[in-house]
Amino acid sequence: MRRTRTVALLTLAMLEAFTLAAATGVACMLPPRLALLQPARVAPAPVVHAGAVLRDPGRAGHTGPMPTAPGLAAALTGPMSSRAFGSDAAVVVADAGTGRVLYSRNGGSLLAPASTGKLATAVAALHVLGPGYRFTTRVVRGTSPGSIVLVGGGDPTLAAGTPPASDYPQPATLKNLAAKTARALRARHRTRVSLGYDTSLYSGPGLAPGWPGSYVTSGNVTPVTPLEADQGRLTAGGAPQDAYDPTNYRPRSAHPAAAAAAAFAGFLSGDGIRVSGTPAKVTAPRGAATLASVSSPPLSAIVQLMLLNSDNVIAENLARHVALAAGRPPTFAGAAAAVRAAVQRLGVPGAGTGIQMVDGSGLSPQDRIAPGVLVRLLVLAASPDHPGLRPVITGLPVAGFAGTLAKGHSVFGSIGGAALGVVRAKTGNLSTVAALAGLAYDSDGRLLAFDVNAGRIPKAADLGAAATALDSAASALAACGCR
Repeated sequence: MRRTRTVALLTLAMLEAFTLAAATGVACMLPPRLALLQPARVAPAPVVHAGAVLRDPGRAGHTGPMPTAPGLAAALTGPMSSRAFGSDAAVVVADAGTGRVLYSRNGGSLLAPASTGKLATAVAALHVLGPGYRFTTRVVRGTSPGSIVLVGGGDPTLAAGTPPASDYPQPATLKNLAAKTARALRARHRTRVSLGYDTSLYSGPGLAPGWPGSYVTSGNVTPVTPLEADQGRLTAGGAPQDAYDPTNYRPRSAHPAAAAAAAFAGFLSGDGIRVSGTPAKVTAPRGAATLASVSSPPLSAIVQLMLLNSDNVIAENLARHVALAAGRPPTFAGAAAAVRAAVQRLGVPGAGTGIQMVDGSGLSPQDRIAPGVLVRLLVLAASPDHPGLRPVITGLPVAGFAGTLAKGHSVFGSIGGAALGVVRAKTGNLSTVAALAGLAYDSDGRLLAFDVNAGRIPKAADLGAAATALDSAASALAACGCR
């Protein structure tokens, strides 16, 4: 009996040692930002008092009394009176369960949405393409026996080499495509080729109306093309980054398609296929046989990634695909028109005149959306009647914790108080625009959809103060019963 007890104690000690070693190993693999998290500690007193976590699904989680317009006005007047806003700040609040607008101030005004405009692109893409849609990058035979063509399929998450295992979603890669292509070529007894690349899926200029060239050099976007790797992000040495890093503000590739083709040629060479000369821009022969292909993650995951990190390259590609599916020109103008038409078909009130975009990301200062339309989009996406739009909600940044609402990740990083972990919202800012559009549970458990927009900040120096005031407005919604 004593021996059995000794063996049991030794076994438990070994298991504990193994568990600690495994935990240490996992911690080493976590993304660098998670290293800032502190280990769990027991507080000497309650920090927060938890409310109901699971709500009655039959009532869509809307258990409390409805806020009133006077109550909302009282809660929002202070933060929405910031001098940093100028004269045209707007706010709209609606009950997410019924869609009923509870409070509106300048809700019909056409204001620059900045990146809150990505909500319209996300809704349109999910509605038109479906959450399971994937984008395909192909290699096909060229016009001569020894030529092949890399055909861009508009995959906005395509990577060059192998990304870190911690990246989510895991993208398709040019490295994997090269390996597949090399196998296909060797099966045909060919070890030397000439390489072309095809970007004919899209047309028109790579920069939208109102986009300065500094958007590329400041790391905000790369010229829009159906063939690019790593959203055009580069390392300090000028190579594709091969990691999804929204904090990389180095200049992006000015010629992303050529850079992707060059990277692909390098991978082919590593797989034993010699590439003659420099890859040239061509148009693949109609009906050319496919040698190899790779596919993106599903659209649902891509939309979540786009909204969480406010990814402009992803947004612009999704808008182009909405245009292609609708039979419109795959240009900035065609994409913007296709997004507006898709939202109109969903029956969003005011979408016909309340959306006037010239791009799909909200980067252009020429874009305009009425705050009331954005709130209606959020209500639609939160509705159980449209389960295919759910990634719009699950992709929203979480106040204080995730995406562009995490501390230090945008001008909205100071959000706190009752909003922490409770508000989920898409952020938007240009040099003189600040906006937040999202969802918040109020103190009575009511789920509210809201948009707060300072679309005409008088001077860029006031942007930080305006963003802080909008953070306060969102926190006020989470803190009040507003009756």
